[in-house]
Amino acid sequence: MALHDPALRALYDLKIFVQADSDLMLARRIARDVKERGRSVEGVLEQYLRYVKPSFDNFVGPTARHADIIVPGKDNSVAIELISTHIRRQLEKRTRHFRRKLAANLTRSLSRGPPRPATNEELGLILLDQTRQLKGIYTVLRDATTSRQDFIFFTDRLATLLAEKGMESLPYRCKEVETPVGVKTKGKTLDVESLCGVSILRSGGPLEQGLRRVVNDVPIGSLLVQSDSKTGEPLLLHVMLPFCIRIRSQAEKTWVLLLDAQIGTGASALMAIRVLLDHGVLPSHIIFVTFLVARTGGVSMLRRMFPEMKIVTGAVDDGLRETWLEGIDTSVEVADEDGTDSVSGITGRKAWVVEPGMGQIGDRYYL
Repeated sequence: MALHDPALRALYDLKIFVQADSDLMLARRIARDVKERGRSVEGVLEQYLRYVKPSFDNFVGPTARHADIIVPGKDNSVAIELISTHIRRQLEKRTRHFRRKLAANLTRSLSRGPPRPATNEELGLILLDQTRQLKGIYTVLRDATTSRQDFIFFTDRLATLLAEKGMESLPYRCKEVETPVGVKTKGKTLDVESLCGVSILRSGGPLEQGLRRVVNDVPIGSLLVQSDSKTGEPLLLHVMLPFCIRIRSQAEKTWVLLLDAQIGTGASALMAIRVLLDHGVLPSHIIFVTFLVARTGGVSMLRRMFPEMKIVTGAVDDGLRETWLEGIDTSVEVADEDGTDSVSGITGRKAWVVEPGMGQIGDRYYL
């Protein structure tokens, strides 16, 4: 029945219909029901002719015309090899080295001379008020000698401030209430059908506590994005989204606070945003909440691609430096000046760090 619904068929990259001989299917059914369910052969045949076969002929069999490949038998080794080869080719064809190409564009732009730094208004950022308290919090978090206990405490404080700032971008409607002294007054109440949070693990995890402090019982999902050990590219390893996003009709009405520790090259953020959009979330309903943004990094690209999305942050750093992570004994792919891929025999992989930055926020928070 997977090929019956047109909406589902539109989502499939490859549609496969596994076909078996009707006599063989009936023989398997009789053997199973007689041996495992204690039924008689006459009862099995009566049920098969009255219900099973008409349902198959009317509903299941006709869907074979929608299939790209019809496989005669589930143990067909030729068909399995054909499908496996096709999937491998499509995966290789669709591979996108986001981080490397984003960083390559940055390197080429810097080679032509230092560009004029983009202002916060040009980047479309929603920045926390730069009060002395906020600067003091960032000073503690940037300090490499800060203890883990203090780092967790001030990270949770900052996460709460960012979550409150992100809530300001949500729609509100007027509401009249009566105070305990019997006086009616007009105020505001949240005007959203569904609200949830999605954190990009594991660096987005430190922001979850702040969101829970601001929004009571908010559902929070997660996207596990890790860097490939050879190329440094982001890999989506696990998706666990709230129920309101998994239902497409409801996802269009859901507001999402997307949580990540920082935006450097923006590759992980781009992948997470694409996952939300694929599930039906509107770009205007995504509020990206982050501790830190690199002014010269991928934030400009994110703004051009998703102008309706809002980005809430507490600080903007000017530097994004290329570095190498040692200890990986393999050849890695790098980006040439023309954007094409070549192979380099250097041990390690390329990485980009925000400067002055806060280090590896997830490691400092959890380890």
